[in-house]
Amino acid sequence: MGYRVVVAGATGNVGREMLNILAEREFPADEIAVVASSRSTGDMVDFGETGKQLKIQNIEHFDPEGWDIALFAIGSEATKIHAPRFAAAGCTVIDNSSLYRMDPDVPLIVPEVNPEAIEGYRRKNIIANPNCSTAQMVVALKPLHDAAKIKRVVVATYQSVSGAGKAGMDELFEQSRNIFVGDQAEPKKFTKQIAFNVIPHIDSFLDDGSTKEEWKMVVETKKILDPKIKVTATCVRVPVFVGHSEAINVEFEDEISAADAKRILREAPGVMLVDKHEDGGYVTPVECVGEYATFISRVREDPTVDNGLSLWCVSDNLRKGAALNAVQIAELLGRRHLQKAA
Repeated sequence: MGYRVVVAGATGNVGREMLNILAEREFPADEIAVVASSRSTGDMVDFGETGKQLKIQNIEHFDPEGWDIALFAIGSEATKIHAPRFAAAGCTVIDNSSLYRMDPDVPLIVPEVNPEAIEGYRRKNIIANPNCSTAQMVVALKPLHDAAKIKRVVVATYQSVSGAGKAGMDELFEQSRNIFVGDQAEPKKFTKQIAFNVIPHIDSFLDDGSTKEEWKMVVETKKILDPKIKVTATCVRVPVFVGHSEAINVEFEDEISAADAKRILREAPGVMLVDKHEDGGYVTPVECVGEYATFISRVREDPTVDNGLSLWCVSDNLRKGAALNAVQIAELLGRRHLQKAA
């Protein structure tokens, strides 16, 4: 006997990817409902490549009573209204927005990293999905932290425009086309031209000069992995459609060599090590699209600090950074807490 699953925000990039991954992984769902705002009501969406189509229902009128799990990809404002309503009806919400991530009563989960934290979900019947850039980084860091205890992380991200939704992807396409034909490339979604450019600004600025995206990486890493780890991040938007990349520098308490790190990463859950010292012996965002893994390359020792390593980390941000992680949380929830009687 399977679960009754709701996908909220099924018309967006992440919502569509959730449906794809539920189908690909053959999630044990007896019934799937897709909901979104009133403007999408009645539209049809594909359930992966199964050939099955699902009709969008209005989330405002949807009754969550009797449904087991809801995967939310509707943004913080709508989540604030609907997540408590679903949770109170007994439907466990797995939320992709930032709304509940730092709530002490809501577990923030990456299943390869802190599956035990899911035990606390009953306090609000809500589980938070981390920021896309945080998710892939902690998958890479967790096995290394277990081996040599991380003291400090310095990370620079190279984040694709899909992290800003369909509008971000459309803007990159339109600006690139306009530049080729000699037209203006005026920014609308982003603060500056994104085509053939990079923008060191994601989300709003905070008083200390950092951005909210950078703050998220700091506090979420501490909550998921270890509150003692010091993290500093610079988050940059780059003209890539899908796939986030990160250059990560890590300082450890204990000695760890590049060879040790590669051996550990080779066996780590969710990680694919591709690290050859030759042309093309590394992974770029183009190769990671559509994949489940977090790819690690360029692992090397940092001679400027004691026990330091540098590495390159790439992942499909719509998958591991969002939809895949949410489905993995649902799988974990099902295994541990929602087993159905046969």
